[in-house]
Amino acid sequence: MATSPTSPAQHVATGASSTETTPSQQKAARKAALAAAVSTSLEWYDFFIYATAAALVFNKTFFATDSEVVAALNSFATVAVGFIARPIGGIVSGHFGDKVGRKPVLVTAILLMGIATTLIGFVPSTSIAWLAPAMLVLLRICQGLAVGAQWGGAVLLATEYAPANRRGFYGSFAQLGIPIGVVAGNAIFLIVAWAVSPDAFTSWGWRVPFWISLFMLFVAFTIHRYLEETPEFQRVEAKLATAPTQRRSPILEVLRHNSGTVLLAGGTYLVGIVMFYITITGSVQVATTTLGIARSDVLAIILVAAGVLVPMVPFTAYLSDRYGRKLIYGIGIVGMGLWAVPMWQLVGASSAQNIWPLAVALIVSCLVMSFQTGPQAALFAELFPPEIRYSGASLGYQAAAIFGGMAPMAMVALINGEVANLWRVGLLITALSALALGCLVVLATRRR
Repeated sequence: MATSPTSPAQHVATGASSTETTPSQQKAARKAALAAAVSTSLEWYDFFIYATAAALVFNKTFFATDSEVVAALNSFATVAVGFIARPIGGIVSGHFGDKVGRKPVLVTAILLMGIATTLIGFVPSTSIAWLAPAMLVLLRICQGLAVGAQWGGAVLLATEYAPANRRGFYGSFAQLGIPIGVVAGNAIFLIVAWAVSPDAFTSWGWRVPFWISLFMLFVAFTIHRYLEETPEFQRVEAKLATAPTQRRSPILEVLRHNSGTVLLAGGTYLVGIVMFYITITGSVQVATTTLGIARSDVLAIILVAAGVLVPMVPFTAYLSDRYGRKLIYGIGIVGMGLWAVPMWQLVGASSAQNIWPLAVALIVSCLVMSFQTGPQAALFAELFPPEIRYSGASLGYQAAAIFGGMAPMAMVALINGEVANLWRVGLLITALSALALGCLVVLATRRR
């Protein structure tokens, strides 16, 4: 294929400074950021609607028992399976993303997620007790593999096209998929719940959000057809093509020389991912089951709370371009630690007649989380050299994901159906905040 005037290959050939971009390079960077935002939005939409369905429906259908606590634990256990699969997806995709390119791995991840999520919508309600749960677990594993592969590709797509002095801002478009996915998922569930009766929602209405995921196949085709490989990866390919020795496995290189950085990066993110999934998913179960708040009210609150992240993520990423990644990232860690206990005290003060404390708790939670979410893509990408960046960034991010997936289960176990125990969840988040802050301090003092 002939190289167009606006292709990244020309950027490589000219050797233009990453801070002195031409209009064509700026256009390519904007196109890559848009592709990252769209792909991650749909990817996280798919990943999150499973958790929402697990909190609202699966505990009453596929995993129903005489005990609400046991039903919730069984339902959330399948949510956790997806998180356990995420690091595996990160490892596999990191290897191929650093070997063959960012774009083909991203496209493959989008296809896998779209197909798996659509099939979840067709899991039958059957009298064979093990069949539906087994199918859900298998498809949830596929979702975990897909999202584990996709995050690194989308982040590098956005940051490796961006000028060096704006990587935080452009990288935040990949992070925007997280709140947009939550907003879209909750909006679809609200619309379906409004359009059908409660019995119909439990019977078949919950399947509609999963069927919508067929749209991801079109997105995968569009990225494959219209987007070039990133300029930085092209430079790596050109450099390695003239290398005197054969290149080793990127994953092994990361584990051999950068394992400490991977662990520290994952440690800084533990509090963020636990806070996020307890806020977005765990609170649904607590509010509807323990506090008796209407499902529609809870979903509406989460929709608004996640909506706060949409403008805040690029804003905090912009701040990281000006004042430093680790400073803004650290503000988010400290903010989550300080807010955790008051947040759950407000949740405990909520009821079906007074939902405002719950709304304040979740909205402020998303506000403080945004200071970590915004700069994270650029921060993790800049921790590793380009030739192992996909592997390193994905491993650091997805290693923390395992604990995020177990967060709703831990929340249910800590609360044990008693409102008086809600403070325990806040204490857990505060402890994780202290751990994350320690990891960030060590990371900041280490030389690459």
